[in-house]
Formats: sequence, structure tokens, C-alpha cells
Amino acid sequence: MNLSKRIEALVYLGGILQLKEDELIATQQMSKSKNNWFTLENSDRALKNIITNFLQNEKLEAWAEQYKIPEISPQKNIGIIMSAGFPLAGFHDLLCTFISGHHAKIKLSAEDKFLIPYCIKVMKSEFPEVDNYFSFVERMTDFDAIIANGTRDSIKVFETYFSKFPNIIRKNKFGIAVLDGKESKEDLAKLGEDIFHYFGLSSRNISKIYIPRNYDFVPLMEATHEFNNIVLTNKYKNNFDFNYTLQIINKMDYKANGCIMIIEDETLQSRVAMLHYEIYPDENHLKNLLKEKSSEIQHVISNNTFTNFKNKNFGAANVIELNDYENGIDVMDFLKKLN
Repeated sequence: MNLSKRIEALVYLGGILQLKEDELIATQQMSKSKNNWFTLENSDRALKNIITNFLQNEKLEAWAEQYKIPEISPQKNIGIIMSAGFPLAGFHDLLCTFISGHHAKIKLSAEDKFLIPYCIKVMKSEFPEVDNYFSFVERMTDFDAIIANGTRDSIKVFETYFSKFPNIIRKNKFGIAVLDGKESKEDLAKLGEDIFHYFGLSSRNISKIYIPRNYDFVPLMEATHEFNNIVLTNKYKNNFDFNYTLQIINKMDYKANGCIMIIEDETLQSRVAMLHYEIYPDENHLKNLLKEKSSEIQHVISNNTFTNFKNKNFGAANVIELNDYENGIDVMDFLKKLN
């Protein structure tokens, strides 16, 4: 397949996904039964982002042109070890590999085994040549380069095992928000989306906020309480209850509104149903705090702009564009250089 045909196959996929046919709904149900975090709402959210921001002809053509992807290019075997923080989390890596003309050898996460194969099946139904670009493996062998996502422990293994190959091995990064106390109700409502969508399990979710001294938490607590239906999901409710009990037993200070607990903590990573905060007394102190954690920060949500960081507006934490690469690592550039 040449580049134009590959783009045509992707646009076709977007059209079929938008129809929301019975087979897709059944696949979403199977995904949910395997992983309770993958609610229909969350898989719909991931699908909507893919359809709107990834699978549009004009966007795909402009993106490929940006990297001067030729119509025909040599094919390498690219191993992709997928994560499952949210539904279809590995789709962007798969998309980059396909557009670049390479063959994706995919090791699916045990928690997300249905949606990716469904997408490839849809493309193959209309474009049989797609079969030459994807394969699913249980053991990663015979590859030219690797893209890997994993836990803190598995990353160490990946770095050892794949060190001799061209690789992208993503370490944990986290989304943060910087507030100044002047945020509108709409800003805080959208911040709630950044915190709660995908139950906070995406690396792009906001897990920590930086706030000025004497910050008034009441508007934030009211805004986040609007998401209280999230506790209807048992796994989330169990995490909230565990965190609540832990704070009480340890006699630690916290703020809670029935769907999230907010505690003061210097670390960026927070547990499910928790949000960390840290106080900055002035702008210079804030600048130093962010500099110290820069290697762990995915992006910054704020009404202000911060140099040397990816800045996003409130509500956009999990709105992913083609050029919005996880951890800021340009996958397309990496794949292009293999040739």
C-alpha cells in the first residue's frame, strides 16, 4: 500500500467507527467485561478523540507531509508493547507506525485485548493489504525497533532487554495544573474533566495541582463534586473508601467531597480518587518547583503559559492531536530516521 492508500484505509476506519455498529458496541462490552475501568463512556470518549482528531483525511495528509513521508518506503518491523491506562491507549503508536509504512508487531495489554484488533479488522475488511502491516504477538522477537509502555518495574526490564535496538521506552510522566485562584467556574469544571476522565488513569490526567498561599478550596471542591456519579463505579468507590480510611487512621489532613480526596504532597503521582497539591508562595518559587519536577511532567494545565513545558487549556488534558506525542517524544521522527 502506498501512503495515499493507507490514509484512505484510516479515513474509512473513522467512518465505520462513527456509525457505532452493533459489532463495535459488542466489542466495547467485551472490553468492559475484561476491564471494569473501560466503561462504555470511557471507550466512547477515546473513540471520539480518535475519530475527530486522528482519522480525518486533511489532518492525516498534513501530518504526513510535515514529515515528508514518501508514497512508498522501506518496511521495518516495529515492536509495540501497549499500555492500558485507558481504552485504545496504544492507538497513536499504531497509527504512527502504519502511516510511516512500517509493520507493527503488537503485544496487546492483557487489559485491552479487543478494541485495537477490532479497528484493524475493520480496515482489513475493505483493504485486505492492511494485513501486511499488522501482527499480534505474545512474545516480542524479530523486530528492528521497539516502542514500549509499562509499569515502573517493567520499564527497567525493557531498558535492559531492548537497549541494543532503536527504542522509545516511556517512563511515567504526569499531568499537573497550576492555579492562581482567579479561575472561573467554567475553568474549574473543565479541570474536573482533566482529573476524572478515564478515572484519572491516563498519564495525561491531572494528578497534582500547584496553588498559591491562602488558596480558597471551596470553589474547587464544589466544581469537582459535580462529578460525584463517578463513585457509582465500584472500583473507583473502593479506592476512594480505602484512601479515606487511610487518611483517618493516620490522622492526616485532607479535603474530601465524596468523590475525591485532596491532600498536600510533593509527589506528582497520586492514587486513584486522590489529588495532590503543593503551595507556592511566589512566582519564583513556583518556577523552581516546576524545574525540579520537569522530567516527570507531561504537560501543564493553566490559564498562564510556562516556558519549556507543553501548555494546555483547562479541559484539554486528554484531548490528543496527531502531533501531541506522549512524553513529548516525536514517534514519527523516530520512525522516519529508521530509514
